[in-house]
Amino acid sequence: MPIPIIEPAESSFQPDVSVVIPIYNGEDDLPALLECLRSQTYPAHLTEYLLVDNGSRDRTLAILQANPQVRTLSETQIQSSYAARNTGIRAAKGSIIAFTDADCRPHSGWLTELVQPFVNPTVAIVAGEILALPGHTLLERYADRHETLSQKHTLAHPFCSYGQTANLAVRRQIFEQVGLFRPYLTTGGDADLCWRILLQQNSLQPDSLQASPWQLQFAASAIVRHRHRSTLAELRSQWQRYGRSNRYLHDLHGISLTKEMSRRDYLYRWSRWLLKEVPIAAKNKLMQSSVPNFIDVLLDTPITLICGQARAQGQRQARLEDAARAIVEMENDR
Repeated sequence: MPIPIIEPAESSFQPDVSVVIPIYNGEDDLPALLECLRSQTYPAHLTEYLLVDNGSRDRTLAILQANPQVRTLSETQIQSSYAARNTGIRAAKGSIIAFTDADCRPHSGWLTELVQPFVNPTVAIVAGEILALPGHTLLERYADRHETLSQKHTLAHPFCSYGQTANLAVRRQIFEQVGLFRPYLTTGGDADLCWRILLQQNSLQPDSLQASPWQLQFAASAIVRHRHRSTLAELRSQWQRYGRSNRYLHDLHGISLTKEMSRRDYLYRWSRWLLKEVPIAAKNKLMQSSVPNFIDVLLDTPITLICGQARAQGQRQARLEDAARAIVEMENDR
């Protein structure tokens, strides 16, 4: 079933909103993030920002404490962004809880656009769009070209749609029904939470599913920008994490594992690149001396194969710990 796309609307619906942001060693990102939060057009008296330090070893905590416009919280017992988000949720006062990350840059109208779909009382989750910050390296341009971070991929997931926590909002009351994020999960927690909501999986009876009355909607104009990975090590780590997420969600929800390419498949793809794609790219370059992004086009297939291999490795090596299956209940800290 297609996810409804919400067009920009008059900003007449204005619930109270809590923005929860987990941070670990984020001193380099905080100045730009705090400026983006200060520039939000949503009414300040209806907004609170809860920034949760997850045991940072740099100056993150000191920077947060020096900024009175945000509420500074700490989660030091569990090293996990989901545990940090849970700490923020429990302390939140808003009826809508929005999420983004420390390395994201929300547009000034982000919150205004993100909350509008909640005027419909059956909407439980709203996902905003994630675009790339300007990048200059080969790998950043590759990710931008393939829209790696876009919500369109997760919203079209064959098992069930979900939104990434880099740009997501959830009704507070939902957490009282299905529980919070799994605190010991290290990746895939956004999909897990959305699926528990949309498939109405009760945290007290995790094996029971029933038709959900709730909807997820996509607010395309609620935009945050995110930095793409600029080094091969960072890119491989990102795709290994995607593979681990797939394994964890397979174990938790029974989704299909991504099929691994065989050695024969890899040999075919590399041979096709070397014997067909490279000569075509070279010929085009000779015939048109000003071929735009020649190197980007030439190396697109090798980078794709490296990403696929990293994802397969992450999926193959991942093991879901028993503790990561636990769902914690809502406890009011307000």
